[in-house]
Amino acid sequence: MKKNIITAFMALTLLTTVSCGDDFIDREVPYSIGADNYFNNEQEYHNALIAAYDILQSTYVNVLLGEIASDNTLSGGESANDVIGFQQVDEMIHTPVNANVKNVWDWMFAGVNRASYIMEFKDKTDFPNKPQIIAEARFLRAYFQFELVKWFGGIPLKQDARFKLGDEKTIPRSSKAEVYASIENDLILAIADLSPTAPQVGRVTKGAAQALLGKVYLYQDKFDLAAQTLENLITVTGGYSLISNYDTIFEEAQENGVESVFEIQYTDVEGAGFECLQCSEGNVAVGFNGPRNYSGPRFSSGYSFNVPTQEAVDIYEAGDLRKDVAILDIAAWATATGATYGVGYKHTGYFNKKYIPRTRSANAAGDLNLTNPNNYRAIRYADVLLMAAEAFNRGGIDDTKARFYLNQVRRRAFGDTNHDINGTGTTLTALIWQERRRELMGEGHRFFDLVRTGRAAIEIDGFTADKNEVFPIPFEEIQFSAGNWQQNPGY
Repeated sequence: MKKNIITAFMALTLLTTVSCGDDFIDREVPYSIGADNYFNNEQEYHNALIAAYDILQSTYVNVLLGEIASDNTLSGGESANDVIGFQQVDEMIHTPVNANVKNVWDWMFAGVNRASYIMEFKDKTDFPNKPQIIAEARFLRAYFQFELVKWFGGIPLKQDARFKLGDEKTIPRSSKAEVYASIENDLILAIADLSPTAPQVGRVTKGAAQALLGKVYLYQDKFDLAAQTLENLITVTGGYSLISNYDTIFEEAQENGVESVFEIQYTDVEGAGFECLQCSEGNVAVGFNGPRNYSGPRFSSGYSFNVPTQEAVDIYEAGDLRKDVAILDIAAWATATGATYGVGYKHTGYFNKKYIPRTRSANAAGDLNLTNPNNYRAIRYADVLLMAAEAFNRGGIDDTKARFYLNQVRRRAFGDTNHDINGTGTTLTALIWQERRRELMGEGHRFFDLVRTGRAAIEIDGFTADKNEVFPIPFEEIQFSAGNWQQNPGY
C-alpha cells in the first residue's frame, strides 16, 4: 500500500519439503503459520490487517466495470475482442462465464476472508490497541461485502469465521436483507471504536465508517437512518470539506486531503503484468483508461478502455468547472499541445480525465501501463453531501436541508451562487440524481445509482429489467456448490 502503510502479505500457506524414497513420498512439515501460532501480539494482528487492506487495490476492476456497465462510458479497447468481459458488460450480454465479473467475486471474497480471519481470532490475545484494529477489520469486511451485494445480490455469510473448502456445499446464499444487516452491524460496531483521525494515512476513520453506513442505508431506501447517519458525520464528527479548486482534486497533491473520506492507496514502485493484475500495487484501472499510443505532455499512454460517451459529456451546463476535470477531449488537447494518440475501438474522442495516467515517478516499476500511482477516492465528501441531500429529500424529511447540501456542491462547481437549485419534492430528487452524475462522473458509481433508484432499464441500452440489476454468480461457483447455490434470475 502507499504513503505511510507498507505492504505486507501474510505467509498463511503450509510450507512443506518433499523427499522421495524407493516406493513412497515422505512429506515433512517443518513450519506452519496458522491460528495456533499466530495472533499472539499486536504486530501479528497488525500484519493481518495490512493483508486485508491490500485487497482493496483489486477494487480497480469494480470501478472500471461500474462505469462501463452504465450509460457514462463505452468499453473501448483495441478491438471488439480486447478484454471480452468488458465488451460483454458494456453491451449487457454478459453471462456466468465472464472472467472480469469473476475477478470481482474472487477478489472481494478474498477480502472478506482476510478480514474474517482477524475476527475469527479477535479474542485470542489482548493488547491496548486491539479495539482499533478490530474496528478496522469490521469496516473492511463490510466494504467488501457491500461490493459483493451490489454486484451479485445475496451472498453466503459465515460471520466471524473464514470460508473453508466445502462450505460452498453447506452454507446457503443469504438474502440481500441478511447481507445488509450483517454489513450494518459491522459498521455500527466499528463506528463506536474508530477515531475521527486515522492512525496512519490511508487507514479507516470514524467518518469513513459513518459514510459507508449512510450509503448502505440509502441503498435500502432507509432514508431516515441514512439522513441521521450522514448528518452526524457532517455536523458532529466533521473534519471534512470541499476542496475549493475542483481542478486539483484528482492530482497527487490532493490525495488523502480534506475531501477524502475514504481513499484507496496505490503506488507505482511495485509493478505487475497481465499474468497477475491483482499483484500490482498500482492502480490498474488508470492504465486501462489512458489514451492509446499517447505521446505528449502531462499524461501517459494506456489502453483506451472506458471511454465517455457524447451524452455523458453533454450533461454539463455552461460554466460547470467539472466538465474539463472529468472529460479529456483528446482532439482538442492534441491541437493545443501537439500531442499524438491512437484511435481505439468505440472511440468517442473522450477519456476519463480523473483517472488516466499522469507522469510516473522515477522509481516506477513493472508494466507502466498497469502500475499507476493514482489513489482512488472511494468516498468523497461531495458524495456524502449528495447522499445526505437525497436522504433528506426522498425521505420527505427536509427539502430545505437537502437543497443546502446540494447547493454546496453546485457552488463549488460553478464558483458562484447563481446556479443554486430551488426545487422541491420529486423535482428536487431528479436534480439531485443529475448532480450525482455530474459530480461523480468516471468514479464507478453511476450503474449502481441507476439500479438502486429503478432507472437502469430506462437509461442503459440493452439492460433487461429483473435480470441485469445484479451480475451472474460465476459459473464455476455454481458448479462447486453442487446445487447449494442457485444462479441469479435470467442467467
